[in-house]
This record gives sequence, C-alpha cells and structure tokens, in this order.
Amino acid sequence: MSDNQSFFPSQPLLITVDGPAGAGKTSVSKILAQRLSYTYVDTGALYRGVAIGAKRAGIQADDDAGLAGFCKKLHLCFEQKADKTLLLMNGEDITSKIREPEISMLASAVSANPVVRKFLLNLQKKMGEKKETVFEGRDMGTVVFPDADIKFFLDASIETRAARRYEELKEQTCQSPADVKTDMKRRDTNDSTRDLAPLKPADDSILINSTHLSLEAVIEKIMECIKTAFG
Repeated sequence: MSDNQSFFPSQPLLITVDGPAGAGKTSVSKILAQRLSYTYVDTGALYRGVAIGAKRAGIQADDDAGLAGFCKKLHLCFEQKADKTLLLMNGEDITSKIREPEISMLASAVSANPVVRKFLLNLQKKMGEKKETVFEGRDMGTVVFPDADIKFFLDASIETRAARRYEELKEQTCQSPADVKTDMKRRDTNDSTRDLAPLKPADDSILINSTHLSLEAVIEKIMECIKTAFG
C-alpha cells in the first residue's frame, strides 16, 4: 500500500471533480471516495434521473411549468448496496437505465433548464453539508460548491474520451464508435456553450489531463495534491 493509499486528510473535506464525458470522472471519483472513506455523489446521475422521469411524464426539457410541478413530486436518492451505488427515483431503482444514449442527450438538455438546476442545486447542497464527500459533475466547483475545500477538473482528448465511453456502452448499445464520438462532441458543445452554468474549470481547480495517464496514475496525482494541501 502506497503512502497515498493510507493517507487521511487532517480535516473533513468537500471535494469536487468536474470535467467532460469520458474524462474518467466516475472511476476516479469512486476510487477516491473509497480511499478516503468518503461518500461518492454522481451528480450527473441526478440529472439523468430527472431526464428519465420527465420523458416518462411526457414533459419537454423547455417546459418550465411542467418541470416545476414534476420536480415537486420527485424524490431522488442514492443507496449503497454491497459494492454498488444505486440511484432511486421515488423508490424505483433506475441505475441501469440512466446510461442509455437517448437519456444522455436528454439529460444535457434538461440540465440547462433553470427549474431543474435550482431543484438539484438545493438537493446537492444538502448532500454536502457534512462534507467528507466527493462530488462528481460538470459545475460542482464553479456553481454548486464554489467554496469547496479542493477542486479537480479532469479532461482528455475527444478520441480518448469517445473510446472509453464506447467500451462502457458496447454491450448495451448498437452505436458504433463513430456514433459515440459524434454524440460526445454534440454534448460537449451543449454543455460548454449553454448560458446557465457552462462546463468549464473553476479558476482555482487543479487541472489533470488523463489522455495518457492510467486510472491509478490519476488517483495518485489527486491524492498527492490532497496530501500536500491537507496533510
């Protein structure tokens, strides 16, 4: 076990990990939370949960009134079961449904709606009150937790990110690698150009490009940064 694997910060921390799809946020954030014995929160899953519910209810992403009424009746929460983190929507396990390509694109559209963002902003802030949490998302360090104790922004080339996402999805979809790359470029554009909370690093984020780094190498970099700041 390396020094970083056995290290624990000198104080409870709220950690944010932002970045585009396929940069490695999910794997990195999960392992980081495990190493620190922290709670892991996949905020992208929350937006996907809203997207699934809205789709079922026939509510469009730009229907403010419809989404406002829907969110009032929506309860989203994470539940730990063995080594898996489940996302429950009004008591239903929707974990296996949130990664479908159609839901990915719909989540990007839904996430630009102020009604949805306000609803999930309040939910996320409540989740972070006790700290000792790793929040993964796209605007955690810029909008939701601008005062987070330490912030990271993971990125990688579009080729690397698309290849990683294809490997994740190939057993669940008939999309080709080119289709995955096209969808990812479209989502990158949607996320980075929207007026409300666009995807970008916070000014005080620690930037890590994972294009040529293994998962373990990224974790080691992050743990070293935490150890330097809070050892």
